[in-house]
Amino acid sequence: MTRADAAADSRSAVALLDQTRTAVHPQLRSTVESLPGSIRRVAMYHFGWEHADGSPAAGQAGKAIRPALVLAATRALGGDPAPAVRAAAAVELAHNFTLLHDDIVDEDPTRRHRPTAWTVFGIPDALIAGDAMLALALRLLAEDGHPASAAASARLAACVIELCAGQQADCAFEQRGPHEVSLDECLAMATAKTGALLGCACAVGALYAGAGEEEVAAMDAFGREAGLAFQLIDDLIGIWGDPERTGKPSGADLVAHKKSLPVVAALASGTEAGEELAALYARTGLDAPAVRAAADAVERAGGRDWAQTEAADRMARAVQQLSDAVPDLTAAGDLLALAEFVTRRTR
Repeated sequence: MTRADAAADSRSAVALLDQTRTAVHPQLRSTVESLPGSIRRVAMYHFGWEHADGSPAAGQAGKAIRPALVLAATRALGGDPAPAVRAAAAVELAHNFTLLHDDIVDEDPTRRHRPTAWTVFGIPDALIAGDAMLALALRLLAEDGHPASAAASARLAACVIELCAGQQADCAFEQRGPHEVSLDECLAMATAKTGALLGCACAVGALYAGAGEEEVAAMDAFGREAGLAFQLIDDLIGIWGDPERTGKPSGADLVAHKKSLPVVAALASGTEAGEELAALYARTGLDAPAVRAAADAVERAGGRDWAQTEAADRMARAVQQLSDAVPDLTAAGDLLALAEFVTRRTR
């Protein structure tokens, strides 16, 4: 792909995300506004619609990648995306349930360039707001009259269980030594933690298009592979991302001793740089110079190059899976543009 092609895909994806927000956010916001007062306040703050004091804010409620995948998958299989808007909002609510809880687990101080909800309202209120968002997601599907809603609800519930297992594995990795987590374990964790929901979004879109089991499974596989590519890039951003663009401190994953994919690849490299990284990860805390040294060690051990290559490979696998569901890939242009966008982003 040429640089011009990549730029065109990026513009196409940005337009799709804008269209998705226009279509889905009214449903998303009205659903969140149905929450009881104190829970609603936390949720409205998390989405960027209100300041901490409850006054209106002009924040953007996320990139809308997952709801965009729902609608794009429906279109790719010849369905009308309009009836899938409730399902797309449900997937986005489930995603934000995970964000509220992840921020607590990871002790992240910022998200979307503002303090995280738990730092503003406390851990109990942020946890409860996340729980309420998941309940809202399932209620949206339960109250939807679409023939696919029951299957979509069951699929989303199963996906959330898989997400929880992935998150638990991620947390458990932090308690293990630098050489005690294998790359296969890390890939399985990332697939569960990130790939599962992108796969679910695509599968839900396929269900709302009336697709058969094989097409739904292929769409799920496409989303999972694209989701793993997404996570690989996200892990790179977690080490080398610009705080001005990410809204998070530089090297945040290294500070937290995260066993992210490029880190585990570096630790498993058998190189001198990999051993340097292991020694740094054995420390209780990392100051700014140590974080820079750790990032350098990941790169010299090949972790950065491996993650970039693996992301490209996973995208190639994703396209192959997509072609099983949509043999004429011109009909899946929106899905491809979104997948390219999330794996070429820098924040």
